[in-house]
Amino acid sequence: MDEDVTEREHLLRRDYHQQTARIHWHELQTYYAGGSVIRVVSGLNLVEVAVQLGLDNTACFQRWIENGDVAAVSDEQALIWYEGNAELWAVVAAPWVLVQQPGDANLTE
Repeated sequence: MDEDVTEREHLLRRDYHQQTARIHWHELQTYYAGGSVIRVVSGLNLVEVAVQLGLDNTACFQRWIENGDVAAVSDEQALIWYEGNAELWAVVAAPWVLVQQPGDANLTE
């Protein structure tokens, strides 16, 4: 692997780990209304998804999207989270906000 890519991947991973936090759904309403919130299912590492987004890894994202592992938050899911003001894990991978339910979270490397 190219040394520059490896270094960039390492820096992205470190930065996203530091930025990952829990947030209540009500605080994400503006981003959801703007279509910027992406759901990451259990079994996927939230930080790794952010890293691959930062690296513009189209092949990974294409596979995740086809499998339904990564998708825009549906209106139905948003309503459920809104009614309970769900607390989610989130990381900003501009221009996106990636979210995952805490019980589903896989944040380890």
